[in-house]
Amino acid sequence: MSRIMVGVMITAVIVAVLPLFLILGSLIVKGASSLSISFFTNTPVPAGEDGGGVRHAIVGTLLIVGMASLVGVPLGIAAGIYTTEFKGSRLATITRFVADVLNGTPSIVVGVFAWTVVVVTQGHFSALAGSAALAVLMLPMVMRTTEELLNLVPITLREAALALGYSRWRTSLTIVLRTALPGIVTGVLLSVARIAGETAPLLFTALGSQFLSYNVDRPMAALPLMVYTYATGPFEEWHRLAWSAALVLIVVVLVLSVIARVVTRQRFGRNV
Repeated sequence: MSRIMVGVMITAVIVAVLPLFLILGSLIVKGASSLSISFFTNTPVPAGEDGGGVRHAIVGTLLIVGMASLVGVPLGIAAGIYTTEFKGSRLATITRFVADVLNGTPSIVVGVFAWTVVVVTQGHFSALAGSAALAVLMLPMVMRTTEELLNLVPITLREAALALGYSRWRTSLTIVLRTALPGIVTGVLLSVARIAGETAPLLFTALGSQFLSYNVDRPMAALPLMVYTYATGPFEEWHRLAWSAALVLIVVVLVLSVIARVVTRQRFGRNV
């Protein structure tokens, strides 16, 4: 019976991991051949012509995700600290409930919300609107990760700091937060990896562009948008670029996940 259960578990692991390797294999086979220096440094060429690159999409992704992180990370960590320190308060309970609801909300709904609040108000699409949508997706993930990790910090550390005369806020920031910081960094990196691959919110907000732009108040390209646009386009060259861009995007996500794993192992040991 024990061997049967071990076999079932091994089969389950293989079934769970197999789709990842199939996706990676397909992307490498169809997209790796198009990767070159010019792919990363050139901008798109006119439709139907060969060549071109994704520099505009890479820059757009960095700007949009970067601005979303500047909002989502500090607000998420601050909210996580509050719900930990004042876990019995009504505001903490409501905040925790709202965060759980947002974590389960489809990203396209968040995109429609950002379109209604930001795009309609501005009167045009923009990278700022895209960042706002991604920040809404990122904030509850960072908050809940921060809260769970702060709750794992031994109560004796808090009591020792308070006994030495530390104020409550100083204890939270310099003792508790510092102890949980590696795990929080892991959660932040995983949150960044998730929002970096979101397409639906950007369709309603950033819209996309075929030009290199640094103006965050105007439509801007991003790798997920480019993959969607090129993959559904009529030109074979667009399809080739879409496969290559998808490969770059998933490699970025994998690198962020590996970094998060390394940070966790360094903090909590090899058994994590």
